[in-house]
Amino acid sequence: MTNLAFAHPNPDVSVLRFAGHNFEPLPSGALFWRARETLLVADLHFEKMASFARRGQMLPPYDTGMTLTRLELDLRRTGARHLIALGDTFHRADAHSLLTHSDRMRLDAITDSVSCTWLSGNHDPAPTSLGGTCLPELELDGLALAHEPQRGKKGLICGHLHPAARLAMDGRSVRKPCFVHDNRLMILPAYGSSTGALNILSPAFAGLFNFSALEVVMLGRDRTYPVPARRLIGG
Repeated sequence: MTNLAFAHPNPDVSVLRFAGHNFEPLPSGALFWRARETLLVADLHFEKMASFARRGQMLPPYDTGMTLTRLELDLRRTGARHLIALGDTFHRADAHSLLTHSDRMRLDAITDSVSCTWLSGNHDPAPTSLGGTCLPELELDGLALAHEPQRGKKGLICGHLHPAARLAMDGRSVRKPCFVHDNRLMILPAYGSSTGALNILSPAFAGLFNFSALEVVMLGRDRTYPVPARRLIGG
């Protein structure tokens, strides 16, 4: 596996300046808004494997537990008091009914310990039975939070597209999920443990960003890596 060391990471905590606010992109794929003590995550897709099992695809049903472990750790490390999930928290509208007793207790512990806001996604458009607040979208400090990107809307933070970047440098390449923004639109990587990723140079992203203002931060094992847009390649 290609090592990301050639991307020259900043040893300090990475900070994304977006629409007048500072955010910290975490290697898990979460975005920490320190000024508001808020953790943002997108596309958790809880119970994705259990949903596949219902259709006869017998896959290991451990994805929800793995994602919860990641989320618990991020909440503990950041000390966040608020959690905002930007849609597709569950892989299907009725997937909350597939939660194991253990995973439901872990989710309940999270909603009991921090203020939670669950935004609607295309996979889970209806409100869930989780504790907290369910909304279609949210406006906060001049920013719009929603599941899907919208062309022309400024200050929007969203998910949905599961962005990834492929970087070429010194004859090598690496492909990883990423944060991407142009100071008008930011798309977070998918947070769920069993989610895929789509190259930001693919047609699904066409017309969404001003490429000359593009800022990309790739996920690494223990840190995030700002990478130059000129090094991005397809695939």
